Amino acid sequence: MTDTASKRARFRALHQSGCFVIPNPWDIGSARLLQHMGFEALASTSSGHAWTRGRADYAVTRDETLAHLAALSAAVDLPVNADFEFGFAVEPADVAANVKLAVATGIAGLSIEDTKPDGGLHDLPFAVERIRAARAAIDATGEDVLLVARAEVMLTDSDAIKSAIDKLVAFAGAGADCLYAPGARRKEDITAIVRAVAPKPVNVLMWGPDYTVAELADLGVRRISIGGSLARVAWGAVLAAAEKMRAGSFEGLAGAASGKTMNGMFSRFED
Repeated sequence: MTDTASKRARFRALHQSGCFVIPNPWDIGSARLLQHMGFEALASTSSGHAWTRGRADYAVTRDETLAHLAALSAAVDLPVNADFEFGFAVEPADVAANVKLAVATGIAGLSIEDTKPDGGLHDLPFAVERIRAARAAIDATGEDVLLVARAEVMLTDSDAIKSAIDKLVAFAGAGADCLYAPGARRKEDITAIVRAVAPKPVNVLMWGPDYTVAELADLGVRRISIGGSLARVAWGAVLAAAEKMRAGSFEGLAGAASGKTMNGMFSRFED
């Protein structure tokens, strides 16, 4: 098993040049599957993890999330970036304390959103305080963990590119290593974000087949994540097959992976 320091060094190096896909597993099995397929890094997904527990997104506790991150990090040789939601706190000092706990799980990076527990967004000055506190907390551990800062405004207003950029630029100044505005989908918006925070890397969230990896790389994007999309693909297949069974047909089982394939893949891993 690759040691934590090596994972973290490799993860930071991935952000220095080029463009890579960082898919989002939701449990140990999906994480090991993605490692087996040759991806270079992974990122957790709060929604995908919540659904494995039979809950909605944001309904998982801090301690449950920390345990999940520790399990993912220990299960694979790849660096893991943590979807750490809003830091499970409001006040900067509390965010900092939680970030230190997250670093101790063995993750190679973590993201902090500007969302409030009630779903609103923090204003710019307070959101920057929270990112600055997260940066200081990571630095205090002495660990080389990447800090990703997220501006969530474009998830509810796709035209709020100026507000998103203002926050991302401020987050970069507060010590964020990578910047992220989920909901940015137009090429001109993605390009504007890349230029605004350069030379720091930008993450783009993909929900569907809008662009190829090559097209996003041409826009200057450094990394591409997919959030809960792979989990939704898996749940979608289960829903479709179950609906057919409920109607009296087993046609939905036809596309299943073979047990031999799955057992052969997972037999390569040791706990």
